[in-house]
Amino acid sequence: MAQQGLWRTKSIEQANDTGESGLHRALSGLDLTLLGIGAIIGAGIFVLTGIAAATKAGPALTLSFVLAGLACLFAALVYAEFASTVPVSGSAYTYSYVTLGELAAWIIGWDLILEYSVASAAVAIGWSGYFNRVLSGIGLGLPDVLTRTPFDGGWLNLPAFLIILGVSGILALGIRESSRFNNAIVVLKLGIIALFLVVAIPQVDTTNWDPYFP
Repeated sequence: MAQQGLWRTKSIEQANDTGESGLHRALSGLDLTLLGIGAIIGAGIFVLTGIAAATKAGPALTLSFVLAGLACLFAALVYAEFASTVPVSGSAYTYSYVTLGELAAWIIGWDLILEYSVASAAVAIGWSGYFNRVLSGIGLGLPDVLTRTPFDGGWLNLPAFLIILGVSGILALGIRESSRFNNAIVVLKLGIIALFLVVAIPQVDTTNWDPYFP
């Protein structure tokens, strides 16, 4: 008997049968790989790493990177398994619909919308702070009323607003244009991290590793 109501699921055959409404495949394997790298290496590595090391974990912060790397590895393996089993658009929503049912898929779909909304705001705010510091370094810093929200005593976080507006415009152009922009940003991001490592590794002072757990 077919399942009814909130717990009904789609079979893999139903999920694979997209008909003429299926999305056009415009991304290559490289595009998807760089998209994943861009999602994993977010603004947090630039915004929070130094603060966490200086005020919280000290050298033990390295363990956080190891644990986060393992979590990312397992998540990647799970997504790869689902994607090969249910090779259609929809990501976690479709995977949940097939395995757990419509209610779980509905909840996860809205969770993803909330996650991306909060994450994009956090990244934009972090980018705004760095951008304003660069401007301040050359004597062109923006006033506080243009870098803080009304909740923080300002009018508008103008740089954050403009970056979200700009990225939204790129997304509106199309998936291929968005992918090319993402690829360029990811290459730039990895280049910055590589440059930091090349410059910073020779300056490492191992005496600062004691105590390892401050």
